[in-house]
Amino acid sequence: MRSAFPIAFLLTWLVSSTHAQDTLESRVSAVLKNAEFQHGHWGILVVDAKSGKPLFERNPDEMFAPASVTKLFTTAAALSELGADYRFKTPVVRRGEVETKTGVLRGDLILIAQGDLSFGGRTGSEGNLVFEDGDHTYANGNYTASVVPTEPLAGLDHLAREVQASGIKEITGDVIVDDRLFELSQSTGSGPSHVSPISINDNVVDVVAIPGAKAGEPAAVKLVPESAFVSFDAQVETIGQDEKPSISIQSVGPRRFAVRGKVPVGHKPVVKIYEVEEPAAFARTLFIERLRKHGIRVDSASIGDNAHERLPSRDEVAKLPRVAEYISPPFREYVRVILKVSHNLHASTLPLLLAVRHGERTLAAGLKREGDALSALGVDPKAVSFGGGAGGARADLVTPRATVALLRAMAGRADFPAYDAALPVLGRDGTLAKAVNPDSPARGHVRAKTGTYWVTDLLNGKAILTSKALAGYLETASGRLLVFAFFVNNVSLDAKGDAVNEATNAAGQLLGSLCEVFYASDTEAKP
Repeated sequence: MRSAFPIAFLLTWLVSSTHAQDTLESRVSAVLKNAEFQHGHWGILVVDAKSGKPLFERNPDEMFAPASVTKLFTTAAALSELGADYRFKTPVVRRGEVETKTGVLRGDLILIAQGDLSFGGRTGSEGNLVFEDGDHTYANGNYTASVVPTEPLAGLDHLAREVQASGIKEITGDVIVDDRLFELSQSTGSGPSHVSPISINDNVVDVVAIPGAKAGEPAAVKLVPESAFVSFDAQVETIGQDEKPSISIQSVGPRRFAVRGKVPVGHKPVVKIYEVEEPAAFARTLFIERLRKHGIRVDSASIGDNAHERLPSRDEVAKLPRVAEYISPPFREYVRVILKVSHNLHASTLPLLLAVRHGERTLAAGLKREGDALSALGVDPKAVSFGGGAGGARADLVTPRATVALLRAMAGRADFPAYDAALPVLGRDGTLAKAVNPDSPARGHVRAKTGTYWVTDLLNGKAILTSKALAGYLETASGRLLVFAFFVNNVSLDAKGDAVNEATNAAGQLLGSLCEVFYASDTEAKP
């Protein structure tokens, strides 16, 4: 006769496992029943990282708007195509001869743009790219953004020094930026919109308002970088310490803007941005200004247009004598900035870089190449749809299952350390810095990409949270690694104006609460 022990043990295990699952179900349900979000459309999938066994799922095969979780797919494809150690190499060539005795270049100096996303502007002392949790590209939507404490024109400074070292002392022709690497496009997220092969300071001028010592005094307003490319008129007043800042940037003509508003006494400098409409012309002006700073005479006016129509073919330009070159930090550093701060402009550029790698120049071609890369990673092409690289296109749709499949596939690759290190850490940095309280037990145990997208409901005077999302890797209290994807779409927010930011932050904290639930899910039976 068989012993009854195995059967009794099995029944005990089943009861325990069922009870544990009921507990997890109830705890997750308690979070999802939040009054503000219970009518939203939820998509959730959480699996064991090793086995792929689901711990929890809700609508895992339905399509959801992912918002900036899109960047997980974009950066994964770019990493697989370019490699973590890829470096942008931006050359400067001359068209014309240099007189040996005088150092006069009888001709033009040409900077050949190669798609470098930051061009030295975020490079720290150790060669890494620096970021602030509140990136300046989002500054026009809040009062918490900061400018990174680095030299925004470091790449151009490097080139100017090398031009000088080459023996050139004067340029009688023009300085031209060759921006024909790929077709100009539009970013699909908020912030700077012009996707260009040349990008200096993210194609924006930072406007920094510094309050005076007491109310009633004018605030100081400075530009970063300072340049003759733009002109502005500023009237910003210092107000009482308990009042709220209010600053606006108003375009008043080509390359001209006005700054108006108020900033409280003792408030940290308020950052806003003015986007330049002509990235190549902006870069040209800045380059001429840096050349002159390094003692090189440039006869052409710095504030003119970028005369790219005067350039010979790209093949001919590539054969011209090289006088300088800027080599970027490794691509892993760019991925870190994109994912940590959810950089829309940089992410929007990646599909175009994929197109260039295959001898193409359009966004459509780049997205096709991205699709090929994702398919090679095991992502079902029928479970994803993208209209851009950043997450703000109407065509952007993914399933929780496709997202988890991508994350599991990346975890098995040699370049995973670069991908993993680029993700925001719950409660510590990037867009997850404030998603949980400082004393949360899950703090530091989740590495994931956030996503937020909302539109205005003019009918009701409110905002619609089209998507709040979070996907990544979670280590439970016992050290078990989970892979997860959380999406909630189409939530009506009882907020408008500045209050929308607070409402979307609350949505982020709700997803942070879900992380806390799964962090404490150690009662689950192990697969």
